[in-house]
Amino acid sequence: MATALLALAATPVLADVKAGVDAWSEGDYTRAVGEWQGPAASGDADALFNLAQAYRLGRGVDADNARARSLYEEAARRGHLKAADNYGLMLFQEGEQEKAMPLIRAASDRGDPRAQYVLGLSHFNADFAPRDWVRAYALMTLAQGQGLPQAQDAVAQMDQFVPLVQRQQAQSLARQLEAEAQAQRSAELAAAELGSGQAAPLAAQPRPAVLTAVSQGPAAMPVPAPTPVSPPVAMTAAAAPAPVRVAAAPTPTPTPAPAARSIGTWRVQLGAFGVAGNADRMWNKLSGNPALAGTQKTLIPSGKVTRLLATGFASKTAAQQACASLKRQGQACLVVSQG
Repeated sequence: MATALLALAATPVLADVKAGVDAWSEGDYTRAVGEWQGPAASGDADALFNLAQAYRLGRGVDADNARARSLYEEAARRGHLKAADNYGLMLFQEGEQEKAMPLIRAASDRGDPRAQYVLGLSHFNADFAPRDWVRAYALMTLAQGQGLPQAQDAVAQMDQFVPLVQRQQAQSLARQLEAEAQAQRSAELAAAELGSGQAAPLAAQPRPAVLTAVSQGPAAMPVPAPTPVSPPVAMTAAAAPAPVRVAAAPTPTPTPAPAARSIGTWRVQLGAFGVAGNADRMWNKLSGNPALAGTQKTLIPSGKVTRLLATGFASKTAAQQACASLKRQGQACLVVSQG
């Protein structure tokens, strides 16, 4: 994938997009936006998507959700799948659930945990989707497995109402859905690298947001949903359980993450743990934080403790900015070089 991206970067438009990504990763948001303006005006899907991210976050430009939504929609028209995911979540969040659900389903089919969370709750409540507790529990389990905090809370609540036999069926279904999502992502990646301009077919995709191509530019990482689901009313013998209600769709505001970050040599240490399992739990808690977007978990045994690091920052400045953001949120951290 990295090779394909470098090859494509030889063209002037993609070079501008890459320059913008580099500026963004260095914290120069104004320059990043300037680099993306021209390619976006020419219809480059990556540039459109990244500009939408900037307007959504208010970095380099004034925050403008309406402008972000329009840019996500245009990028989705041009085949950017992450833009389609975020566009669907914005539609849902802004009250256009019926229009959003086909996009939510398509994103869930590709393994997006935010979409799995929303669709799982919809199936559980029979809101905007047929009641199906097996599928609801399977989707929520998959979202939880990807570290979405709200999914963990929702699974705990569903445990009170979903019968054991259905939960067991859901585990089997979850493995099937995960395999199907992996196959679809692989097909889309292959289509992009072959330059065919055609992605794997997407079920029930509404027009005008028809997705026909796969972008090879920077991809967004999922972020947590803003509000936990409300606790259900206790079950009584005379009444069906009051289901978990659908919270607002998770906010699609991840930071544009450069593809090059995965090969960065700078890391942020998040802690050292006497019990290795506590390091995993800390990562599950922090992995959705925008400051760590595009990084990977690394566990390093060191004597009697296990060090937890977020790896893949492209520069020392990017790692320092991420650590500073985490410290402002009360999370201790330390910037270290892989070398």
